[in-house]
Amino acid sequence: MNIAFLLTPKISVSCLYDDCTVRQGLEKMKAHSYTSIPVITRENKYAGAVSEGDFLWYLVRQYGAKPLNIGDTDKDLVKDILQPDRNPPVKITESVDVLIRRAANQNFVPVVDDLGNFIGIVTRKDIIKCLYEEREKTRAMELTAVWSAL
Repeated sequence: MNIAFLLTPKISVSCLYDDCTVRQGLEKMKAHSYTSIPVITRENKYAGAVSEGDFLWYLVRQYGAKPLNIGDTDKDLVKDILQPDRNPPVKITESVDVLIRRAANQNFVPVVDDLGNFIGIVTRKDIIKCLYEEREKTRAMELTAVWSAL
């Protein structure tokens, strides 16, 4: 199994650009019911990921207890709240073992090419599904071998 087999390509992944406003980011996350989303640059480089919590704590720090009008966030940019170390990417050529270790701590693992260009994600759900299917195939082959030996 390799990473490419599990990849959800960029075209099928909703992302934020790092120069989007906080308001745009919140609206996109709400529209897709995401809890975390990849962030890329206009040059297609992976920049990091932001979560609902990142947005929340940014708003608390920025606006405190003041009443907040969502329009106030039109001047704030996603790159201002970006945590580049969240959801570090793997290269498409990386081993599946590295991918699985990353997925233990992340809902999705961003995948980049050798130049750092974002090419898609692998979700934890897809990894678990694939591992389960592989296990079931192995079990079926073992049962077939046992029955054949009888």
